[in-house]
Amino acid sequence: MEDKKLIEDYELKPVPDEERKGWLHLSMVWVAGIIALSATALGGAMGSGMSLNEAIIASLIGTFILAILTAICGVVGSKTGLSTALISSFALGRYGSMAVSVVIALSLFGWFGVQLDLFGSSLNKVISDVFGVNISPAILVILGGILMTITACIGYKAIEKLSLFAVPLLAILLIGSVYIASRSYTYQELNSAPITSDPLTIGMGISLVIGSLAVGAIIGPDFSRYAKSAKDTVIAAFLGYFVGFSIVLIISAILAKATSEVDVVAIMIGLGWGTGGMLVLILAQWTTNNTNLYSSALGFSVIFQKIPKYILTIIAGVIGTVLAILGIYDNFISFLNILGVLIPPIGGIYAADFIFRHHVYTFNNIDKIQNIRPYSVINWVIASSIAFMTTPAPTGFGLFTITGASGFDAFLAAFIIQVFIGVLNRESTKKERKA
Repeated sequence: MEDKKLIEDYELKPVPDEERKGWLHLSMVWVAGIIALSATALGGAMGSGMSLNEAIIASLIGTFILAILTAICGVVGSKTGLSTALISSFALGRYGSMAVSVVIALSLFGWFGVQLDLFGSSLNKVISDVFGVNISPAILVILGGILMTITACIGYKAIEKLSLFAVPLLAILLIGSVYIASRSYTYQELNSAPITSDPLTIGMGISLVIGSLAVGAIIGPDFSRYAKSAKDTVIAAFLGYFVGFSIVLIISAILAKATSEVDVVAIMIGLGWGTGGMLVLILAQWTTNNTNLYSSALGFSVIFQKIPKYILTIIAGVIGTVLAILGIYDNFISFLNILGVLIPPIGGIYAADFIFRHHVYTFNNIDKIQNIRPYSVINWVIASSIAFMTTPAPTGFGLFTITGASGFDAFLAAFIIQVFIGVLNRESTKKERKA
């Protein structure tokens, strides 16, 4: 019984009130998911491509927009207690939700393998540089795959516990590195340090920040369903995405300015923090990649409802680890980027639809859901098409730009269109409420 309680994750029903937590726990989960090699590399790229003042401005604006996006989507999760895949069934219908689940599950499953592959090769280099020991990347991939699959298999409870342990430690390592690297420089010297890579404008920096985590914001309900209230979700969204993410980006930019290095792990090793660099790499990739596998398994749970989530997680983890060992993910990056473009409109659709039909979004109505909600599905097609038109080649067509972040473009387009649909269908919504 205890074992069943440990792995119970409410993938196909609402999270009960007694399992919900306050804003601090959710904040830690989101921050842990944000701190990854890709986030520190983005901050480093901004630090090497613009002045420190510009990098800070771009980080603050970009993360503020991401926090708003996460709060909007996350509130739907905390209000309903349901996962992103289940929530989308109210907006797009049963079959539409199946399509959403396939896109989310395959996309995040793919990125799990890509990040795992990166984990193995990066950790191999760190261990070799610091300790002079050469451990096969394949062994490290297997080790990482086991760790990430175990936490994702247990579910939110394990991710939360890992996050509460990892975030303070990662914060100490990052802040300590900034102190060591920048004590020889004044802020003015760092700000006026020469650009060492392709120059970036503030607008380009904001777009990069939004684009880096737009998908994470859309799948926010997967985690916010464990929040006690909408207020807790909003606070956590701003602490996690605005405060947490902006600090990671700014620290990484400062380190890039002070050392002319972009890779935070390489910076730590250069500063003499060999073990610290290894810990950052392990914890950052572990806390981020298990959330990829976790949300992927939630998507698969809607597709294969008769198979327990923990079994789906184990299967996905094993397959993802084997594919990472075989090194075939490089061939799928373009496909994963295409899938990623299809996810942001989903958030715009269910967030706007929830405004008009929030009375319908309860688990008691799960059996009354239509097979298809055609207007919403058409909206998904239109908004996704806009995203492809604003996404640069080779993923998209790059015909024009709106905000510069194609995922944000798609979310806005889907949200606005869904609002029009809601206004036009007010009468049928009233009848639905009475029924």
